[in-house]
Amino acid sequence: METGKITNDLAAAMPLALASLDPAAPDKRVGLVIVDEVNGFATVGAGALAPPAPNAQVSTMVSETAGLARYFTGQGWPILAFLDTHIPGKPEPPYPPHCEAGTGEEELVPELKWLETDKNTTLVRKDCINGFVGAMRDDGSNAVTDWVGANGVSDLLVVGICTDICVMDFVLTSLSARNHGMLPGLKEIYVYDKGCSTYDLPRSVAEEIGYGATAAHPQDITHYMGLYFMASRGAQLVNKVMRPT
Repeated sequence: METGKITNDLAAAMPLALASLDPAAPDKRVGLVIVDEVNGFATVGAGALAPPAPNAQVSTMVSETAGLARYFTGQGWPILAFLDTHIPGKPEPPYPPHCEAGTGEEELVPELKWLETDKNTTLVRKDCINGFVGAMRDDGSNAVTDWVGANGVSDLLVVGICTDICVMDFVLTSLSARNHGMLPGLKEIYVYDKGCSTYDLPRSVAEEIGYGATAAHPQDITHYMGLYFMASRGAQLVNKVMRPT
């Protein structure tokens, strides 16, 4: 299958509108949201859902995220980082066990490990695909809502993995929450294309390892589809985040 041709055909039939974002614009208070850039999803060979070999899209995501995080914290701007973390023996269907607490899979990738002690960063461990839902506390409060309010965030800039799964679920739910007054003051949600990535599972490999054809997940196509569906629901897509070089 020529996935490049399919992605090009999708772009021709369903084009994306990508713009630039200046997070230092005086009319904005942008908060950076990093979704699940943990070893179990982004470090080669680190787990069942980690890339089995170096992957350019994943590497670019980590590099771009690290640069953005350094810029944001240098400006004293807020960062929220989700860490997918599951109770051992309790996987989240339909996925195999991954990012179990105590395995190291649930920890930030080495390039972002410094965020654990960064004064501008809030870490949120979640045990489900949807970060907004995973941020719910037992008392009914929500860590994302509290973070947006406490930091006076007017806009979110979202990066992370996987574009069409955890990133998309968080963005779509946050858009709905904004539209229904659950995120007071939030205006726009931006998604940075090169700051996101997803996994690659060609159909031939899915069939070879016994998952079946329907488990196929070609990386470029599904990444594009994730971006498209987020944009179709109101997210703003960006391909450049302006910052000092």
